Amino acid sequence: MAGAAALGVLTGVVIGYTVQYDRPPTPLPPLSQAVRSTPEPHSAAAGGKDGPEPLSAREDRIVRTGGDLRKLLLKKPKGAQIPSGAPDGDWMTPARYAEGYEHPAGMFEGLAQDTFRRAAAIDWERSDGAFVSIRLIQFRDTQNAYSADFLEGQQAYMSDDKFAGHDGDPIPGTGSGRVYVYDRPHTEAGYLPMYTARALARRGDIVMEIFVNSSKAVSRGTIMSLAERQLERL
Repeated sequence: MAGAAALGVLTGVVIGYTVQYDRPPTPLPPLSQAVRSTPEPHSAAAGGKDGPEPLSAREDRIVRTGGDLRKLLLKKPKGAQIPSGAPDGDWMTPARYAEGYEHPAGMFEGLAQDTFRRAAAIDWERSDGAFVSIRLIQFRDTQNAYSADFLEGQQAYMSDDKFAGHDGDPIPGTGSGRVYVYDRPHTEAGYLPMYTARALARRGDIVMEIFVNSSKAVSRGTIMSLAERQLERL
């Protein structure tokens, strides 16, 4: 069953991000950077009028996502187990993330070119055998909205028959977030059929990706609940 779950994750995460293979190599940017500074509030001395109150750390999304990204991941629920070798609220290198795609070299190059900043990940297996995988991928959106481009690229192929087979359902409170329950399970000789659901959304410069893989059908409510709770933490 554990082997079937791992198979489901690898077959569920398939590249849909177009990369030009003939481009020259691009050095990978550092995986961390200093916390962005919050603009100083207007003061009476500067303009003669009281300006707006500065946002608190809880309200300022830049401050919240500029710290330890791992702390924003959903926590493993009671009764669930972290499979051996799976990330447990860990940092994930772009190379490790790219391994889940059909063309890992192309995905790795695309992440480097699109100013990948860092990624945090957690996987767990529920008591019923369902396997949950969560990734938070953060980009350096200083000059371009690379996070928005990445999200759009991942969603662009989900309606294909090889993947979900439809356009998904919107996640309330997001402009472009969607959940997808695949129409058909993945089948392979020697393994149980693997049902898949995926959630994709963005908060600021962070793209949220969630997979649920199970030998039983995954409900829309299951993937939607995970997506909404993870977005609340962002």
